[in-house]
Amino acid sequence: MFDRFIPTPSNSSIELGAITLHYYALCILVGIISALAIGRVRWVRAGGTASELYDLAIYVIPAGIIGGRVYHVLTTPELYFGARGRFGDAFKIWEGGMGIWGAVALGTLVAYLYFQNRPRSLTFGQAVDALAPGLLIAQAIGRWGNWFNHELFGGPSTLPWALKIPLADRPVGFENFSTFHPTFLYESLWCLLCAGIILYLPRVRRLQTGDTFLLYVALYCLGRAWIETLRIDRAHLIIGLRLNVWVAIICGIVSASCIYIRESSRSKDQA
Repeated sequence: MFDRFIPTPSNSSIELGAITLHYYALCILVGIISALAIGRVRWVRAGGTASELYDLAIYVIPAGIIGGRVYHVLTTPELYFGARGRFGDAFKIWEGGMGIWGAVALGTLVAYLYFQNRPRSLTFGQAVDALAPGLLIAQAIGRWGNWFNHELFGGPSTLPWALKIPLADRPVGFENFSTFHPTFLYESLWCLLCAGIILYLPRVRRLQTGDTFLLYVALYCLGRAWIETLRIDRAHLIIGLRLNVWVAIICGIVSASCIYIRESSRSKDQA
């Protein structure tokens, strides 16, 4: 009987002459392009000007990349600071290490400031609502970068879709296991499902301005909190839970509560 598993790529980059293309970076790039393509359709449909979206992207995309990297560095300082840390590695984004929380937080802040500058064709709330599903698609694509880098997988698994990890990339204590939960795949599929809910669920279209973006955060956090508990890479624990589990729980509860309060208030006003 044949063993079934997802193989890991033999290379994480490709050489094109003097240029090295890292697949992790390419996944992020393809994700950004996809988010812009989907966002443009929804942006224009909401009454916005397409050129304004690209103008916003000039500020938000670098902010998202910087925010994601800063979050990763600050939450794993032992890798970059101190006697055993290598500060120069903090700038090697292609090696992996992007915290979606930091990317969304700084990107959203920069977008908010952009809309405070002068009148725009859309409000801030309309803009982030338009971009929400595209962000999920970008995250779904970006997660495949972890597959190319042989990183951030879950605990041992014998499921048919388990991920086979080379011995050199297995964490200490797991050397005798060869296949693990492909958490990159779980999160990618979850992001696609959430994007589908936002794009096609009729109820979402009736939400107040800004609530679609909050729904994006709440839905993502719901899946991420579970997926994070499967992972076996090193992480800081708070009361027995990984830091990112706490972040997902807190952000998810806050986002869902905001939606509930706003929608309840609207229902009372209409009564």
